[in-house]
Amino acid sequence: MGEETTSLGGIHISPSAVATIAYHATLESYGVVGLAPKNLAEGLAQTITHEPARGVSVRYDGENIDIDIYIIIEYGTRVTTVADSVANTVKFHVEKALGMPVHEVNIHVAGLRVSNSD
Repeated sequence: MGEETTSLGGIHISPSAVATIAYHATLESYGVVGLAPKNLAEGLAQTITHEPARGVSVRYDGENIDIDIYIIIEYGTRVTTVADSVANTVKFHVEKALGMPVHEVNIHVAGLRVSNSD
C-alpha cells in the first residue's frame, strides 16, 4: 500500500494495518457498540481467524485510500451524527498514522443495538 524508500531501506504499509487503525478508531467513537461483517462469508472467515479488523474494508489503488466500515450503533442515538463522527475520527487517525490523505470513508450502519438500562 503506502511505500516509501529511505536511505536505510523501504517502508511498506499493508491494508490490514490501516484496517486495524480504523477498527480501533471506530470503537472509540460515541454511539458505536460494535462492528459487523459485510456479509455472511466474511463473518464466518473472521470468526475462525479472529481477524482484528472485522467490519473494515480498505482499498488502495496506488493513489487513493478508501475505507468502508460496517458499524452497529446504540439505539436512541442520532444515526447521521454517529456516522459523521466515525468517518471524521477514522479519517483523522489514519491520516495521522500514515501521513497520507484518505480519499473517502464510507460508513454502513448494519444494525442497532438496544441496551438494557437496568
